[in-house]
Amino acid sequence: MPSLTPLKLFKRDAPPEPAKMTEPSDGVSVVTATIPFKSQPTDTTPEVTTQLETTVKPSNDTLISNFVHYANKEGIDTWVLVTILIAVSVVILGICFCCIRRCFRKRRAKDGKKGMKGVDLKSVQLLGSSYKEKVQPDMDELTENAEEPDEGEKPEVQKLGKLQYKLDYDFNQNSFAVTVIQAEELPALDMGGTSDPYVKVYLLPDKKKKFETKVHRKTLNPVFNETFVFKNLPYSDAMNKTLVFAIFDFDRFSKHDQIGEVKVPLCTVDLAQTIEEWRELQSVEGEGGQLGDICFSLRYVPTAGKLTVVILEAKNLKKMDVGGLSDPYVKIALMQNGKRLKKKKTSIKKCTLNPYYNESFTFEVPFEQIQKVNLQVTVVDYDRIGTSEPIGKVVLGYNASGTELRHWSDMLASPRRPIAQWHTLKDPEDEKKD
Repeated sequence: MPSLTPLKLFKRDAPPEPAKMTEPSDGVSVVTATIPFKSQPTDTTPEVTTQLETTVKPSNDTLISNFVHYANKEGIDTWVLVTILIAVSVVILGICFCCIRRCFRKRRAKDGKKGMKGVDLKSVQLLGSSYKEKVQPDMDELTENAEEPDEGEKPEVQKLGKLQYKLDYDFNQNSFAVTVIQAEELPALDMGGTSDPYVKVYLLPDKKKKFETKVHRKTLNPVFNETFVFKNLPYSDAMNKTLVFAIFDFDRFSKHDQIGEVKVPLCTVDLAQTIEEWRELQSVEGEGGQLGDICFSLRYVPTAGKLTVVILEAKNLKKMDVGGLSDPYVKIALMQNGKRLKKKKTSIKKCTLNPYYNESFTFEVPFEQIQKVNLQVTVVDYDRIGTSEPIGKVVLGYNASGTELRHWSDMLASPRRPIAQWHTLKDPEDEKKD
Protein backbone atom coordinates (compact mmCIF):
# COMPACT_ATOMS: atom_id res chain seq x y z
CA MET A 1 0.00 0.00 0.00
CA PRO A 2 1.48 3.37 -0.93
CA SER A 3 2.60 5.68 1.99
CA LEU A 4 1.15 9.20 2.36
CA THR A 5 3.21 12.28 3.19
CA PRO A 6 2.10 13.72 6.62
CA LEU A 7 0.22 17.02 6.71
CA LYS A 8 2.13 20.20 7.62
CA LEU A 9 0.64 22.96 9.79
CA PHE A 10 1.16 26.60 8.85
CA LYS A 11 0.07 29.98 10.16
CA ARG A 12 -3.41 31.18 9.33
CA ASP A 13 -2.33 33.93 7.02
CA ALA A 14 0.01 31.74 4.97
CA PRO A 15 -1.46 31.11 1.47
CA PRO A 16 -2.07 27.50 0.45
CA GLU A 17 0.46 25.94 -1.84
CA PRO A 18 -0.68 24.25 -5.07
CA ALA A 19 -1.03 20.53 -5.22
CA LYS A 20 1.99 18.55 -6.32
CA MET A 21 2.26 15.19 -8.02
CA THR A 22 4.70 12.71 -6.60
CA GLU A 23 6.04 9.58 -8.10
CA PRO A 24 6.20 6.71 -5.61
CA SER A 25 8.66 3.93 -6.09
CA ASP A 26 5.98 1.45 -7.10
CA GLY A 27 4.59 3.58 -9.91
CA VAL A 28 1.39 4.75 -8.19
CA SER A 29 0.67 8.45 -8.40
CA VAL A 30 -0.23 10.17 -5.04
CA VAL A 31 -1.60 13.67 -4.66
CA THR A 32 -0.10 15.66 -1.75
CA ALA A 33 -1.86 18.87 -0.66
CA THR A 34 -1.27 21.42 2.09
CA ILE A 35 -4.48 22.27 3.98
CA PRO A 36 -4.70 25.55 5.95
CA PHE A 37 -5.36 25.01 9.68
CA LYS A 38 -8.11 26.74 11.61
CA SER A 39 -8.02 26.24 15.35
CA GLN A 40 -11.21 24.94 16.85
CA PRO A 41 -11.33 25.22 20.63
CA THR A 42 -13.59 22.27 21.05
CA ASP A 43 -11.80 19.88 18.67
CA THR A 44 -8.12 20.78 19.24
CA THR A 45 -6.15 18.21 21.20
CA PRO A 46 -3.51 19.16 23.80
CA GLU A 47 -0.71 18.09 21.54
CA VAL A 48 -1.86 20.34 18.72
CA THR A 49 -2.29 23.34 21.14
CA THR A 50 1.22 22.96 22.48
CA GLN A 51 2.58 22.79 18.99
CA LEU A 52 0.62 25.91 18.04
CA GLU A 53 1.86 28.01 21.03
CA THR A 54 5.41 27.00 20.28
CA THR A 55 4.99 28.11 16.71
CA VAL A 56 3.21 31.44 17.43
CA LYS A 57 5.08 32.77 20.60
CA PRO A 58 8.82 32.98 20.31
CA SER A 59 10.84 32.13 23.43
CA ASN A 60 12.94 34.57 25.53
CA ASP A 61 16.09 33.03 24.21
CA THR A 62 14.90 33.84 20.70
CA LEU A 63 14.27 37.52 21.66
CA ILE A 64 17.67 37.89 23.29
CA SER A 65 19.31 36.15 20.33
CA ASN A 66 17.54 38.46 17.92
CA PHE A 67 18.51 41.52 20.00
CA VAL A 68 22.15 40.43 20.14
CA HIS A 69 22.06 39.65 16.44
CA TYR A 70 20.65 43.14 15.74
CA ALA A 71 23.32 44.76 17.92
CA ASN A 72 26.09 42.87 16.19
CA LYS A 73 24.63 43.84 12.87
CA GLU A 74 24.67 47.54 13.87
CA GLY A 75 28.22 47.28 15.25
CA ILE A 76 27.37 47.73 18.97
CA ASP A 77 29.55 45.91 21.50
CA THR A 78 27.96 43.36 23.80
CA TRP A 79 29.21 45.03 27.04
CA VAL A 80 27.55 48.29 26.00
CA LEU A 81 24.24 46.47 25.63
CA VAL A 82 24.65 44.82 29.04
CA THR A 83 25.36 48.20 30.68
CA ILE A 84 22.30 49.76 29.06
CA LEU A 85 20.10 46.89 30.18
CA ILE A 86 21.37 47.13 33.78
CA ALA A 87 20.83 50.91 33.88
CA VAL A 88 17.32 50.62 32.52
CA SER A 89 16.54 47.89 35.05
CA VAL A 90 17.81 50.02 37.95
CA VAL A 91 15.71 53.01 36.83
CA ILE A 92 12.60 50.89 36.52
CA LEU A 93 13.15 49.32 39.95
CA GLY A 94 13.69 52.76 41.50
CA ILE A 95 10.47 54.11 40.04
CA CYS A 96 8.57 51.09 41.28
CA PHE A 97 10.05 51.45 44.79
CA CYS A 98 9.09 55.14 44.99
CA CYS A 99 5.55 54.40 43.88
CA ILE A 100 5.15 51.61 46.43
CA ARG A 101 6.55 53.78 49.23
CA ARG A 102 4.22 56.65 48.37
CA CYS A 103 1.24 54.33 48.41
CA PHE A 104 2.21 53.07 51.88
CA ARG A 105 2.50 56.65 53.18
CA LYS A 106 -0.94 57.57 51.92
CA ARG A 107 -2.35 54.47 53.51
CA ARG A 108 -0.72 55.28 56.86
CA ALA A 109 -2.04 58.84 56.75
CA LYS A 110 -5.55 57.60 56.09
CA ASP A 111 -5.28 55.09 58.92
CA GLY A 112 -4.08 57.82 61.30
CA LYS A 113 -6.98 60.11 60.41
CA LYS A 114 -9.40 57.27 60.92
CA GLY A 115 -7.86 56.62 64.35
CA MET A 116 -8.22 60.26 65.41
CA LYS A 117 -11.80 60.35 64.24
CA GLY A 118 -12.49 57.21 66.14
CA VAL A 119 -11.58 58.75 69.54
CA ASP A 120 -14.47 60.34 71.40
CA LEU A 121 -13.13 63.01 73.73
CA LYS A 122 -16.32 62.94 75.74
CA SER A 123 -15.73 59.32 76.61
CA VAL A 124 -12.30 60.03 78.12
CA GLN A 125 -12.62 61.16 81.75
CA LEU A 126 -9.88 62.95 83.67
CA LEU A 127 -10.37 63.61 87.39
CA GLY A 128 -14.15 63.58 87.07
CA SER A 129 -14.40 65.88 84.03
CA SER A 130 -14.10 65.17 80.35
CA TYR A 131 -10.82 65.59 78.49
CA LYS A 132 -12.52 68.03 76.17
CA GLU A 133 -13.41 70.28 79.10
CA LYS A 134 -9.83 70.15 80.37
CA VAL A 135 -8.36 71.12 77.01
CA GLN A 136 -10.91 73.75 76.00
CA PRO A 137 -13.01 75.29 78.81
CA ASP A 138 -16.20 77.12 78.06
CA MET A 139 -16.04 80.78 77.16
CA ASP A 140 -18.29 81.61 80.14
CA GLU A 141 -15.67 80.23 82.53
CA LEU A 142 -12.92 82.23 80.84
CA THR A 143 -14.97 85.40 81.11
CA GLU A 144 -15.68 84.84 84.78
CA ASN A 145 -12.05 84.10 85.65
CA ALA A 146 -10.62 86.98 83.62
CA GLU A 147 -9.37 89.87 85.76
CA GLU A 148 -10.13 93.35 84.69
CA PRO A 149 -7.08 95.65 84.55
CA ASP A 150 -6.82 98.08 87.41
CA GLU A 151 -6.31 101.55 86.07
CA GLY A 152 -4.76 102.77 89.27
CA GLU A 153 -2.41 99.79 89.64
CA LYS A 154 1.27 100.63 89.29
CA PRO A 155 3.88 98.26 87.86
CA GLU A 156 5.73 96.23 90.45
CA VAL A 157 9.05 97.73 91.45
CA GLN A 158 12.02 95.41 91.09
CA LYS A 159 13.48 94.42 94.43
CA LEU A 160 17.17 95.25 94.80
CA GLY A 161 17.77 93.49 98.12
CA LYS A 162 18.34 94.84 101.60
CA LEU A 163 21.26 96.00 103.76
CA GLN A 164 21.97 95.66 107.47
CA TYR A 165 24.15 98.25 109.20
CA LYS A 166 24.97 99.67 112.64
CA LEU A 167 25.51 103.31 113.68
CA ASP A 168 27.36 104.41 116.82
CA TYR A 169 28.17 108.05 117.59
CA ASP A 170 30.76 108.91 120.26
CA PHE A 171 29.97 112.30 121.80
CA ASN A 172 33.27 112.40 123.70
CA GLN A 173 35.45 111.84 120.64
CA ASN A 174 33.13 113.49 118.08
CA SER A 175 33.51 110.37 115.99
CA PHE A 176 30.90 108.48 114.04
CA ALA A 177 31.37 104.69 113.61
CA VAL A 178 29.51 103.01 110.76
CA THR A 179 29.46 99.21 110.47
CA VAL A 180 28.38 97.48 107.27
CA ILE A 181 27.12 94.12 108.51
CA GLN A 182 25.62 92.23 105.57
CA ALA A 183 23.34 92.33 102.54
CA GLU A 184 20.73 89.86 101.34
CA GLU A 185 18.78 89.03 98.19
CA LEU A 186 20.90 91.14 95.86
CA PRO A 187 20.10 90.91 92.13
CA ALA A 188 22.38 88.86 89.89
CA LEU A 189 24.31 91.11 87.50
CA ASP A 190 26.91 88.61 86.22
CA MET A 191 26.42 86.02 83.47
CA GLY A 192 26.80 83.18 85.97
CA GLY A 193 23.77 84.30 87.98
CA THR A 194 25.73 85.95 90.80
CA SER A 195 27.39 89.28 91.64
CA ASP A 196 30.66 90.56 93.13
CA PRO A 197 29.30 93.15 95.58
CA TYR A 198 31.08 95.76 97.66
CA VAL A 199 29.81 98.82 99.55
CA LYS A 200 30.89 102.46 99.45
CA VAL A 201 30.18 104.55 102.56
CA TYR A 202 30.27 108.37 102.55
CA LEU A 203 28.52 111.47 103.85
CA LEU A 204 26.63 114.03 101.81
CA PRO A 205 26.93 116.76 100.73
CA ASP A 206 30.74 117.03 100.84
CA LYS A 207 31.76 113.41 100.00
CA LYS A 208 35.33 114.26 100.99
CA LYS A 209 35.87 111.02 102.87
CA LYS A 210 34.80 107.74 101.30
CA PHE A 211 35.21 104.20 102.58
CA GLU A 212 34.89 100.91 100.72
CA THR A 213 34.41 97.36 101.90
CA LYS A 214 36.17 94.36 100.43
CA VAL A 215 34.75 92.71 97.33
CA HIS A 216 32.90 89.45 97.97
CA ARG A 217 33.08 87.18 94.94
CA LYS A 218 30.11 85.36 93.42
CA THR A 219 27.48 85.86 96.09
CA LEU A 220 24.08 87.50 96.46
CA ASN A 221 24.18 87.45 100.27
CA PRO A 222 27.55 88.93 101.28
CA VAL A 223 28.60 89.26 104.94
CA PHE A 224 30.95 92.24 105.38
CA ASN A 225 31.26 93.09 109.12
CA GLU A 226 33.52 96.07 108.41
CA THR A 227 33.55 99.25 110.51
CA PHE A 228 34.54 102.73 109.31
CA VAL A 229 35.00 105.81 111.50
CA PHE A 230 34.36 109.43 110.53
CA LYS A 231 36.57 111.44 112.89
CA ASN A 232 36.26 115.08 113.95
CA LEU A 233 32.56 115.19 113.21
CA PRO A 234 30.75 117.41 115.75
CA TYR A 235 27.17 116.50 116.53
CA SER A 236 25.88 119.79 115.14
CA ASP A 237 27.56 119.07 111.82
CA ALA A 238 26.34 115.48 111.80
CA MET A 239 22.73 116.68 111.92
CA ASN A 240 23.25 118.30 108.51
CA LYS A 241 24.72 115.19 106.90
CA THR A 242 23.19 112.28 105.02
CA LEU A 243 24.84 108.88 105.32
CA VAL A 244 24.97 106.93 102.05
CA PHE A 245 25.53 103.19 101.55
CA ALA A 246 26.09 102.52 97.82
CA ILE A 247 26.38 98.88 96.74
CA PHE A 248 28.26 98.12 93.52
CA ASP A 249 28.95 95.02 91.45
CA PHE A 250 32.71 94.80 90.86
CA ASP A 251 33.90 94.16 87.30
CA ARG A 252 37.56 94.29 86.38
CA PHE A 253 37.13 94.90 82.66
CA SER A 254 34.08 97.16 82.56
CA LYS A 255 32.30 99.82 84.51
CA HIS A 256 31.16 98.84 88.00
CA ASP A 257 27.37 98.68 88.00
CA GLN A 258 25.63 100.21 90.98
CA ILE A 259 23.06 97.81 92.41
CA GLY A 260 21.33 100.24 94.73
CA GLU A 261 21.77 102.54 97.68
CA VAL A 262 20.50 103.39 101.14
CA LYS A 263 20.36 107.02 102.29
CA VAL A 264 20.03 107.83 106.00
CA PRO A 265 19.54 111.51 106.93
CA LEU A 266 21.24 111.69 110.33
CA CYS A 267 18.71 114.23 111.57
CA THR A 268 16.05 111.50 111.42
CA VAL A 269 17.83 109.06 113.75
CA ASP A 270 18.67 109.17 117.44
CA LEU A 271 22.46 109.13 117.64
CA ALA A 272 22.33 109.04 121.44
CA GLN A 273 21.94 105.28 121.21
CA THR A 274 23.41 102.54 119.03
CA ILE A 275 21.26 101.84 116.00
CA GLU A 276 21.20 98.51 114.17
CA GLU A 277 18.61 98.00 111.43
CA TRP A 278 17.74 96.67 107.97
CA ARG A 279 16.88 98.91 105.04
CA GLU A 280 15.62 98.08 101.56
CA LEU A 281 17.95 99.14 98.75
CA GLN A 282 16.60 101.87 96.51
CA SER A 283 17.39 102.58 92.88
CA VAL A 284 20.05 105.19 92.18
CA GLU A 285 18.54 108.64 91.86
CA GLY A 286 21.23 110.73 90.96
CA GLU A 287 24.73 111.69 91.16
CA GLY A 288 26.75 108.52 91.19
CA GLY A 289 29.11 108.39 88.24
CA GLN A 290 28.14 111.85 86.99
CA LEU A 291 31.80 112.73 86.35
CA GLY A 292 32.34 109.70 84.13
CA ASP A 293 34.54 106.61 84.03
CA ILE A 294 37.99 105.90 82.65
CA CYS A 295 39.69 102.67 81.61
CA PHE A 296 43.46 102.21 81.59
CA SER A 297 46.02 99.43 82.07
CA LEU A 298 49.10 99.22 84.30
CA ARG A 299 52.22 97.16 83.67
CA TYR A 300 55.35 97.08 85.80
CA VAL A 301 58.66 95.35 84.99
CA PRO A 302 60.73 95.09 88.21
CA THR A 303 64.02 94.17 86.53
CA ALA A 304 63.91 97.16 84.18
CA GLY A 305 62.21 99.47 86.68
CA LYS A 306 59.59 100.62 84.15
CA LEU A 307 55.95 101.46 84.78
CA THR A 308 53.79 101.53 81.63
CA VAL A 309 50.38 103.21 81.65
CA VAL A 310 48.05 102.77 78.66
CA ILE A 311 45.10 105.18 78.61
CA LEU A 312 42.41 103.28 76.71
CA GLU A 313 39.13 105.21 76.82
CA ALA A 314 36.65 107.18 78.90
CA LYS A 315 32.85 107.11 79.02
CA ASN A 316 29.96 109.31 80.10
CA LEU A 317 32.11 112.30 80.95
CA LYS A 318 30.56 115.37 82.49
CA LYS A 319 29.36 118.03 80.05
CA MET A 320 31.67 121.01 80.40
CA ASP A 321 31.00 123.11 77.28
CA VAL A 322 27.98 125.25 76.45
CA GLY A 323 27.06 122.91 73.59
CA GLY A 324 26.73 119.95 75.97
CA LEU A 325 30.07 118.33 75.07
CA SER A 326 33.70 118.44 76.21
CA ASP A 327 37.21 118.49 74.75
CA PRO A 328 38.85 115.96 77.07
CA TYR A 329 42.44 114.90 77.45
CA VAL A 330 44.11 112.82 80.19
CA LYS A 331 46.97 113.95 82.38
CA ILE A 332 49.16 111.35 84.15
CA ALA A 333 51.37 112.42 87.04
CA LEU A 334 53.81 110.35 89.11
CA MET A 335 53.76 111.66 92.70
CA GLN A 336 55.87 111.02 95.80
CA ASN A 337 55.20 112.67 99.17
CA GLY A 338 52.96 115.24 97.49
CA LYS A 339 55.68 116.20 95.00
CA ARG A 340 55.25 115.70 91.28
CA LEU A 341 58.12 113.67 89.86
CA LYS A 342 57.02 113.32 86.23
CA LYS A 343 53.96 114.16 84.15
CA LYS A 344 52.61 113.22 80.73
CA LYS A 345 49.39 113.90 78.81
CA THR A 346 47.36 112.41 75.97
CA SER A 347 46.09 114.09 72.84
CA ILE A 348 42.92 116.22 72.96
CA LYS A 349 39.68 114.69 71.67
CA LYS A 350 37.32 117.36 70.40
CA CYS A 351 33.58 117.53 71.11
CA THR A 352 33.01 114.16 72.76
CA LEU A 353 31.97 112.67 76.08
CA ASN A 354 33.26 109.21 75.18
CA PRO A 355 36.86 109.67 73.97
CA TYR A 356 39.05 106.81 72.78
CA TYR A 357 42.82 107.21 73.21
CA ASN A 358 44.80 103.94 73.34
CA GLU A 359 47.98 105.90 74.12
CA SER A 360 50.92 104.46 76.05
CA PHE A 361 53.26 106.19 78.52
CA THR A 362 56.31 104.84 80.35
CA PHE A 363 57.81 106.03 83.64
CA GLU A 364 61.19 105.11 85.11
CA VAL A 365 60.43 103.78 88.61
CA PRO A 366 63.06 101.64 90.39
CA PHE A 367 61.80 98.63 92.30
CA GLU A 368 62.74 100.12 95.69
CA GLN A 369 60.68 103.22 94.85
CA ILE A 370 57.51 101.60 93.48
CA GLN A 371 56.02 101.20 96.96
CA LYS A 372 56.50 104.89 97.74
CA VAL A 373 54.85 106.56 94.74
CA ASN A 374 51.32 107.40 93.67
CA LEU A 375 49.92 107.57 90.16
CA GLN A 376 47.41 110.34 89.55
CA VAL A 377 45.22 110.10 86.44
CA THR A 378 43.14 113.22 85.73
CA VAL A 379 40.64 113.87 82.93
CA VAL A 380 40.72 117.55 81.90
CA ASP A 381 38.43 119.59 79.65
CA TYR A 382 40.60 121.64 77.30
CA ASP A 383 39.72 125.32 76.84
CA ARG A 384 41.57 127.36 74.24
CA ILE A 385 40.69 130.75 75.73
CA GLY A 386 40.27 130.22 79.46
CA THR A 387 41.77 127.77 81.91
CA SER A 388 41.42 124.04 81.28
CA GLU A 389 39.13 122.61 83.95
CA PRO A 390 39.60 119.13 85.48
CA ILE A 391 36.59 116.83 85.20
CA GLY A 392 37.65 114.10 87.59
CA LYS A 393 40.60 112.05 88.72
CA VAL A 394 41.76 108.67 90.00
CA VAL A 395 44.68 108.16 92.43
CA LEU A 396 46.47 104.81 92.67
CA GLY A 397 49.40 103.76 94.80
CA TYR A 398 50.50 102.55 98.20
CA ASN A 399 48.12 104.87 100.13
CA ALA A 400 45.09 104.39 97.84
CA SER A 401 41.95 102.52 98.85
CA GLY A 402 39.13 100.53 97.31
CA THR A 403 39.29 99.61 93.64
CA GLU A 404 42.32 101.86 93.08
CA LEU A 405 44.36 99.96 95.69
CA ARG A 406 43.24 96.62 94.25
CA HIS A 407 44.31 97.63 90.75
CA TRP A 408 47.74 98.72 92.02
CA SER A 409 48.16 95.52 94.05
CA ASP A 410 47.17 93.33 91.10
CA MET A 411 49.78 95.08 88.96
CA LEU A 412 52.52 94.36 91.50
CA ALA A 413 51.37 90.77 91.91
CA SER A 414 51.53 90.16 88.13
CA PRO A 415 54.84 91.62 86.89
CA ARG A 416 55.33 92.13 83.13
CA ARG A 417 51.60 91.66 82.58
CA PRO A 418 49.24 94.55 81.71
CA ILE A 419 46.25 94.79 84.05
CA ALA A 420 43.29 96.79 82.68
CA GLN A 421 40.41 98.10 84.77
CA TRP A 422 37.63 100.68 84.77
CA HIS A 423 37.58 103.42 87.43
CA THR A 424 34.92 105.95 88.39
CA LEU A 425 36.22 109.50 88.33
CA LYS A 426 36.18 111.34 91.65
CA ASP A 427 35.92 115.02 92.44
CA PRO A 428 39.23 116.70 91.56
CA GLU A 429 41.10 118.84 94.04
CA ASP A 430 42.60 122.21 93.20
CA GLU A 431 45.66 121.67 91.04
CA LYS A 432 48.44 123.79 89.79
CA LYS A 433 48.28 124.98 86.24
CA ASP A 434 50.19 123.05 83.63
